[in-house]
Amino acid sequence: MRPAIAARCRAVVEARWFDPLILGVIVANAITLGMETYASVDAAIGPQLHAANAVMLGIFVVELLLRMAAHLDNPRAFWRSGWNVFDFIVITASFVPGVRENATLLRLVRLLRIVRAVRLLPDLRILVVAVARSIPGVASLATITLLLVYVYGMVGWVIFHEHDPENFANLGQSMVTMFVLLTLENLPGYIETGQQLSDWTLLFFVSYVLLASFLIFNLFIGIVINSMDEARQIELQRNGSATDERHALEERVRRMRDAMDELEREVRAQQAP
Repeated sequence: MRPAIAARCRAVVEARWFDPLILGVIVANAITLGMETYASVDAAIGPQLHAANAVMLGIFVVELLLRMAAHLDNPRAFWRSGWNVFDFIVITASFVPGVRENATLLRLVRLLRIVRAVRLLPDLRILVVAVARSIPGVASLATITLLLVYVYGMVGWVIFHEHDPENFANLGQSMVTMFVLLTLENLPGYIETGQQLSDWTLLFFVSYVLLASFLIFNLFIGIVINSMDEARQIELQRNGSATDERHALEERVRRMRDAMDELEREVRAQQAP
């Protein structure tokens, strides 16, 4: 019984129209949430907007139940997916008593329902996974960048604290200036101010730009691209595993049907005179 129900629910969840339908409901939910922020609109059709939110929440509950029912034959598989866990938390949070009575929390939960659109867009899902996988590399790169900003901030204070106290008055202000220079903001102005003191200060700014703005950012891009490749491989493996699992289930259902047909033929043969 469970495999049959799971197969039917899986057929609905994996249908081509299912994800676009849910995505359309999420977009409609986002529109209603935006309309509620306008006092005039909320005063005119506030009850209708709240009713629409309730209807869309009901659709999300049905979607969640269908996705859970699609894993009746293997419930653990549902909880192994981070997206399923996220959907479960976001949707069930709308029914928590403390949340429903708090307008701010309820709006935040409704806003999180819009974020669920990520799981329905494969390319966006890959980007999110890539960002998550790039965190360790980005953290290491951020540490190196902080050390670089500290060293150049200290050197900048030594050189410019008397000549340019507005930007290099102390170590903290000097590090802030170096951090702003990561984006090359107002670089010509800093170079011009430095050259008023000495032309050799040009080496300070040029070396910092080469190390921080070019090298660091290129390393960051490399980390993100590598993480995206890993995320694509994970997505391909996940889709392949899901396909294999579906094929295995279909094979089990086919064997059960063949066994039932064979049993029916044997019963008919025994009943025959």
